[in-house]
Amino acid sequence: MQATQIRPGMVIKFNNDLYSIFKMEHRTPGNLRAFVQVKMRNLRTGAMSEHRFSSTESVERAHLEEHEFSYLYEDGSFYYFMNTENYDQIHLGRDLLGEAVDYLIPELKVKVEFHEGKPMSVELPPTVDLKVIETEPGLRGATVSNVTKPAKLETGLVVQVPPFISEGEKIRVNTSEGTYQERA
Repeated sequence: MQATQIRPGMVIKFNNDLYSIFKMEHRTPGNLRAFVQVKMRNLRTGAMSEHRFSSTESVERAHLEEHEFSYLYEDGSFYYFMNTENYDQIHLGRDLLGEAVDYLIPELKVKVEFHEGKPMSVELPPTVDLKVIETEPGLRGATVSNVTKPAKLETGLVVQVPPFISEGEKIRVNTSEGTYQERA
């Protein structure tokens, strides 16, 4: 696949090692060629690194076993998931989940990828509906515009939302970019 198709949570083969993608930014600076800036973790050593791929560069996605899991709860150090097919439970650490913890709500269905029986990464759905728990009061009659305000969501994630969103509302958040999409 092309480097522009890399998404957070994916596992790629790079320099004969498996890497889990934490963050991906597609940049097109002025008169230069576009590139993809990636923050990734080596799954063998656990070391974090950054790499810049040309947007036309080819990247090999690792072939992993994928199973659907339902998120159950978190106990402070681990996040617990249940396999929706055979009801087996697994626990994953924050180091493996990365920024995905900002979107985990009970009963959220995620895909967990395994390589040789070991969990390697978690793939979130494209959007997640989260409740706004803290934001400035909504403005009556505010229409859609380029003005935004910060809103803290039930998972602790803070996103920019339009002025008409108020506390207690559910909003749809894009999990790959961490941005507000619409009211849920």
